[in-house]
Amino acid sequence: MARYLTSAKLGLLSLISLYADGVVPTAAAVPVLSFIISNIFSVNAAGSSYGCTNGLKPSKFVVSIDDFQELCIGHGSGIPGRSVWDLLLKKLWEINSFDALHQFFDDLTSLLAKSREETLGDGEMDATVGDRVLLSRVSPLGAFVRRTQLEFMRMPFHDALELWKGFVSFRQPTWATWRKRNPLAGKGSFDVNLEGGMLEDRLTNAVYGRLRVTDAQPPEQFSTDDVERLLEFQVDEMQKAGNRMSEDVRHQFRRMLDSNVMIPSLSHYVKFLDSWRAGDYPSSFDNLHRYFDYTMQNRDRTYYQYALLNLAILQADFGCYAEAVAAMQEAISAARENKDMGCLNFSLSWLYHFGKAHPNEVGGVGKKGMMSIEREGLAFLKTKAKETGMWSLWSTSLLSESKLSLANGESIATAFENIVKSSHLNVIKGMTNVLGSQMLLQSSLWSRLGVSQLAWSYCDIFRACFSKQAPLEDMLKSTCRSAYFMAQKGRYEDAMSRMDEVDSSSLRILKNYQYWTMFAGLLKLKRLLHRDNLRAAERLLNQLLAQEPSEPDIAFEIHVFELDFLMRQGSYPTALEKLESLATRLSSEDADVLSRLRLLTMKAQLFSRCGVPLKGFSAAVRAASVAWRTRLLPVLWEALTTIAGILVHLEEFEAAARLVSAIMPQVIECEDSILSAQAYSVLVDAEMGLAGQAATEPAKRKEHVVKANEFIGSAFDEFSSIADINGQCEAMAKKATMMRVLGDVALANDYAAKYLDLKSEWRKELELEP
Repeated sequence: MARYLTSAKLGLLSLISLYADGVVPTAAAVPVLSFIISNIFSVNAAGSSYGCTNGLKPSKFVVSIDDFQELCIGHGSGIPGRSVWDLLLKKLWEINSFDALHQFFDDLTSLLAKSREETLGDGEMDATVGDRVLLSRVSPLGAFVRRTQLEFMRMPFHDALELWKGFVSFRQPTWATWRKRNPLAGKGSFDVNLEGGMLEDRLTNAVYGRLRVTDAQPPEQFSTDDVERLLEFQVDEMQKAGNRMSEDVRHQFRRMLDSNVMIPSLSHYVKFLDSWRAGDYPSSFDNLHRYFDYTMQNRDRTYYQYALLNLAILQADFGCYAEAVAAMQEAISAARENKDMGCLNFSLSWLYHFGKAHPNEVGGVGKKGMMSIEREGLAFLKTKAKETGMWSLWSTSLLSESKLSLANGESIATAFENIVKSSHLNVIKGMTNVLGSQMLLQSSLWSRLGVSQLAWSYCDIFRACFSKQAPLEDMLKSTCRSAYFMAQKGRYEDAMSRMDEVDSSSLRILKNYQYWTMFAGLLKLKRLLHRDNLRAAERLLNQLLAQEPSEPDIAFEIHVFELDFLMRQGSYPTALEKLESLATRLSSEDADVLSRLRLLTMKAQLFSRCGVPLKGFSAAVRAASVAWRTRLLPVLWEALTTIAGILVHLEEFEAAARLVSAIMPQVIECEDSILSAQAYSVLVDAEMGLAGQAATEPAKRKEHVVKANEFIGSAFDEFSSIADINGQCEAMAKKATMMRVLGDVALANDYAAKYLDLKSEWRKELELEP
């Protein structure tokens, strides 16, 4: 198999020859040149010209004679009555012998302008000969012509003969068209030496085998250069989008690699990426070592740091964190030794983000290295990224600094400033692959500020506008976050439908599939807990706890749901023990302040459920104070609602009512149904308490009861939107009691009947549970 030349490249050379001859009109020059350039340059350009967006189609990239016909047949030529396709067909069929093929390559020299030495020797310099255009030797077309000449001169006789036979096969679908224009052309016209009835000769059979011009579909030809370019494109796609090879592309590659072509070492790297994404640990390790074994033989230790870098990332994805840190440290040392700033900066950035996700694993590294102080580490990364022109790393470092500010509860303005800087850099440098991380961070920031509508909008804008350019992992996270906002409002069916919109090709990656499975499990668990289906919730919770999610936010949500389950079950000592253990671990890891404040609020709620609300008062006040200082508004409203509930227990009804009434608009803006329902319930209790204190003032008492009745209706609506059976039953019971106090026995009985209906429906639902 040839290293570079194929039949399709002979067709391109013929097309270049027609262009140089000046027979291609001005109207056809742009499409003809675009076709030529897209097929002689990088495979990325060719892939885009054929519309390949989610993986390359080799059958389209390897140009067939039909592609030439489709391009040329609609364009007239400089010769009247002849199209460009007619002239190209003539040019192809003029190569009618193996000797003519050699003559064709010899004549390519006439297409090139003379070199400076040749010009000085001849004493003349002309850019055109009549209407003929001479190609500059350093132009894209000139360089392509010179390389094809060189490759043909270096070809062994056997490879040159295979090229000729392949060209005959490549050209043969046009034989019928050629014969219409040349009636004298016979079946042996593909080789002038066969004219005179030698088509069935034994020598002919030995040379051409069963090859006939009348065969329908010629086999595709590949060169080693084609395979290498296709592999480079596939590696670029897999690294940029984080996807795997589709079954169709895998079949095409297997067929190409089996077609007697010399297998490039890059094929092992493609297999490594595919095995890694699929979660095939042994194959990924094997192919990684195999690829770098070949690479090290050719480039000594130049790529040693990249081998260690890939090994570290692979170890981390497979849960071998200690080995990953050791490999990354060695990669950093090798990059410093070889002065590879690109690899060094990327390795340091990876180690920083790994340390944020797994702080216990890099504790020793942080005390000894430059990553001990996170802000200094980010400043170092930003400086080096700016010096070396690594714009993607610079943008990512700005986003990481913004995340650090939010996690530590620092200035919101600083976080916004860094996000805007990153956004400006992304737009100026055209980096669409970082937009996903940027918009997800913006969504998270607005969610922390309690503006859920904006947070949800950023997710949908990202999915609508940047889904084609974004990595699959960012698309998955955006979809899951959008589904989470829907579940907060009780739209469980819509949330699961949104989860089902995730591209199936994304779920072929093991890491993405695990993330999707865990998140879908969290949504189902949330619904089961609200329906008080503790038996099914326990089974699902045990399955989620048995896994080890790689994302810290997913792991924290699982623990939060575990605490909620234990409190609903009535296991308050166990819940308190687990809460204290989790809080201690988060504090030692210097986790996100949002997570720690949520645990403080849950601790106060736990004491309230136990009947000792005063024990949780200090925790709720501390959570509210820190939440206000760090502008974590949803946690602030939850903490203030908890404080108001404690005030109700202390019979401070007026203070509780004023407190919740003041924050109620912001609570509604959060679009969290469970938080809104809890706030309305506290208002009901506070108003009923005020009504009880105003027993001697009937008008005032009735006013408070009417307000309580209004709030209890709102609370019931919020509980109903999330299908919280306990909240619904509690609201109905309070309504029945309220009507009985007012003396409306009939209405009280109606509400009591509704309460029993809800309980009955819930029991039937549990009985249907397998």
